[in-house]
Amino acid sequence: MLDSVLIANRGEIACRIIRTARRLGMRTIAVYSDADADAMFVHMADEAHRIGPAPAAESYLLVDRIIAVARKTGAAAIHPGYGFLSERAEFAEACAANGIVFVGPPASAIRAMGLKDAAKALVEKAGVPVVPGYHGSRQEPDFLRQKAYEIGYPVLIKAVAGGGGKGMKRVDKVADFDAALASAQREAQSAFGDPRVLVEKYVLSPRHIEIQIFADTHGNVVHLFERDCSLQRRHQKVIEEAPAPGMTEEMRAAMGRAATEAARAVGYVGAGTVEFIADGREGLRPDRFYFMEMNTRLQVEHPVTEAITGLDLVELQFRVAAGEALPFTQEDLAIDGHAVEARLYAEDPEKGFLPSTGKLWALDFGEGEGIRIDTGVAAGDTVTPFYDPMIAKVIAHAPTRAEALDRLAGALGATTVAGPKTNLAFLKALCGASEFREGRFDTGFIDRNIEALGAVPRGFDPAAAAAGALALVNRESERIAFSSSSSLRDEEAGGWWVDDGFQLVGKRRTGLPLIVEGERVEAVLEYGPEGPAVSFPGHPVPEGEHDLTLVEAEDAMLVLASGRQTSVRLYDPFAVDLEHMDGDGLVKAPMHGKLVAVFVAVGDAVEKGDRLAVVEAMKMEHVLVAPCAGTVTEIAAEPGAQVGEGARLIVIAAEEAAT
Repeated sequence: MLDSVLIANRGEIACRIIRTARRLGMRTIAVYSDADADAMFVHMADEAHRIGPAPAAESYLLVDRIIAVARKTGAAAIHPGYGFLSERAEFAEACAANGIVFVGPPASAIRAMGLKDAAKALVEKAGVPVVPGYHGSRQEPDFLRQKAYEIGYPVLIKAVAGGGGKGMKRVDKVADFDAALASAQREAQSAFGDPRVLVEKYVLSPRHIEIQIFADTHGNVVHLFERDCSLQRRHQKVIEEAPAPGMTEEMRAAMGRAATEAARAVGYVGAGTVEFIADGREGLRPDRFYFMEMNTRLQVEHPVTEAITGLDLVELQFRVAAGEALPFTQEDLAIDGHAVEARLYAEDPEKGFLPSTGKLWALDFGEGEGIRIDTGVAAGDTVTPFYDPMIAKVIAHAPTRAEALDRLAGALGATTVAGPKTNLAFLKALCGASEFREGRFDTGFIDRNIEALGAVPRGFDPAAAAAGALALVNRESERIAFSSSSSLRDEEAGGWWVDDGFQLVGKRRTGLPLIVEGERVEAVLEYGPEGPAVSFPGHPVPEGEHDLTLVEAEDAMLVLASGRQTSVRLYDPFAVDLEHMDGDGLVKAPMHGKLVAVFVAVGDAVEKGDRLAVVEAMKMEHVLVAPCAGTVTEIAAEPGAQVGEGARLIVIAAEEAAT
């Protein structure tokens, strides 16, 4: 067995690798950026070394710097995790050149499968079915537009390099092709340093099913069954499960053969995943699945495979990298029960799932039989804008699919997260969606049911706001009382005190200005015999008990209700940020990120809904549109600038005001 490993990654996956490596007696070496100096994985490792500033391009993507740390520390191996350098052939080659074991496939296999167009051509020769489309080298927009027409809409534009949904756009009509192509190319260039794309037919009612394969250096190749990753949003997986609902033994065998043949075709070694798209219109059939791509690394969703096989895939990676043969054959493997994984993200489902950053004021996971939590953060940590905003993976395993989904829903319901907004309530709603539970779903399920799943603006919550406001009032009263001496209260005040709420006639009522979810709200604070109460004119607070959790933040109260968070602050008239005040024509950055494109100039006339600019965050593009018709009067930032959440970007003089 290898005696030491450098983990060239961060967050949840770095913690996951460290746990197995330490169990195997290996010395663990972490590398970190400035943003991760106090991260969980840094403290877990036996030693940790700084490699650069927060941006990944200046730290986690620097091959030379990571290799230098490995040499200095005497690391026997480097495990790349997933993302970052995990599928870079040049990284595997640099390890080999320096006598360091790369825990992954050979560079030749990474290179062969790293470009989707070449990979499709290669597996097609091996007899693996592929989706119809254009996988050639020509990249002129006019040519690609013509190919899309020949293929027939809808089509899918996909980055030739990389994965994770980046650089991938569905196009339903020719009028949208050029804009989608430009956006896909920008995302591909930003994420992978390669703007090239391919165009292929979009399969209607698609199921995303992938096969986990494992190969050793002794010629053995097996598959560890399938995972269904069809619950997606923007091509990003949300919930994954194993085995796939509705899978027949005939189709499992056909997909398993196709996956292992694809691996053999490139001389694969280690853990890999062969991804297929299946036409689910008439159920899963062995003659209706197509190769999409091969991920030459460990997958985010590998825990569900571990749950149903009883294997530790990271341990297998280390053993294969050390030259050991696989300890089993295909016939030795069997499926035990069902497993489901939900990705808990710091994102706001009510605002189009925009990434949400900030300090985690509370983080407590639900536990129970068959529940596993993989995370890289704890309460007090900060979700930064620099990396993927995953908080945790919540995995449930049970004898049946229904029981696994019940266990997952229970764990999500018992989880508390406060600070950044999260998709917690959304995930729980997915677990309970009847069609999903019945196995009637495809990759478009979430988009078709987005409103029913609660991922839309849900407006003001008076019960949560009232609870938060009352907690702030009580906190302020306690602060005032504590700051005054007991002698002053007892002797000089003569029994009268501010928190008594005494008034000669009737109940004492006073206005209470608040900031609720960033908006100014006027509340009424009323003192009665049972103490203070908060109400909102025009928004009655429902009577009865409310299942609310209150978490105290630095200057706010965070109120959690069924996984939804409401932030409540006392209004401070001296802290108004005039620069960021809402206005009909003010366009602000919806998140921390980089302004990558501006499509208008000062003096341009725009219509409501026109594209104005693009902000990139977490390697994904978010298009900003005109909130009203009018004339552009100001552009406050240049393309390439880093912008903070709420930063003023573009000002439009509304049509009415302009005239």
